[in-house]
Amino acid sequence: MIVVTGATGNVGRPLVRALAGAGEPVTAVSRRVAAADLPPGVRAVRADLADPAGLKTAFDGAEALFLLFTGGQLTGGADPGAILDTARQAGVRRVVLLSSQGVATKRHPPEQEEAVRASGLEWTVLRPAGFHSNALAWAPGVRSGRIVHAPFGDVALPSVDPADIAEVAAIALRDSRHAGGTYELTGPAAVSPRERAAALAAALGEPVRFVEQTPQEARQQLLAFMPEPVVTATLGILGTPAPAEQRVSPDVARLLGREPRGFADWAARHVADFR
Repeated sequence: MIVVTGATGNVGRPLVRALAGAGEPVTAVSRRVAAADLPPGVRAVRADLADPAGLKTAFDGAEALFLLFTGGQLTGGADPGAILDTARQAGVRRVVLLSSQGVATKRHPPEQEEAVRASGLEWTVLRPAGFHSNALAWAPGVRSGRIVHAPFGDVALPSVDPADIAEVAAIALRDSRHAGGTYELTGPAAVSPRERAAALAAALGEPVRFVEQTPQEARQQLLAFMPEPVVTATLGILGTPAPAEQRVSPDVARLLGREPRGFADWAARHVADFR
């Protein structure tokens, strides 16, 4: 049995599908998950990572765990050590942590990775760059006025397709040869916000106007749904990325045996969200 936390998210949803499609027994964990949201045969457990005791049912009979890391902290501010203790006591042997490229570049704190490495479990750490799916924040403006507002219009970063992250996670969860590995996951090329807007326009077959925000305008917008330290780290990456944050990693291609999917591919597959 493999337990997937964040099972209804941009990575968790395709990961559940990939594992179930490979014939693996899967337990999908989320605060709002329902069996109707999942492939046939996947077990749904509603649970909150902030309540490790409530995860005991989800971990029962499991051998591996996919643990979600979001925005510099585990979802809901959960204690990774307590979650991992509960998992180990339930018999889980392997954990794959979805971390962040920002840990390597000191933008995000390392506590979650440290907890995983100290857990006594076999572990693999995935460090993705920004997600292609972050562009979904532009969807309301594109739908209503064919317009994208974003800062740092010409700063290019190699964002990654969540579906590629899910495929890598599925491999690491099923193959103990990846124990002790730390993988940096990026797309095939660095792409700027202005170029992403152009890719959306191409997918839609209609012009999309790009309007560059000031850093302060972007900060105020992000503060509506992110803690201030996470906003500061995010704007730092978007506006003044380190060379390591602009570098294309070979890890996705090496692990999947193909090139990672680019942003234009993601835009074409998700164009309905922007119509």
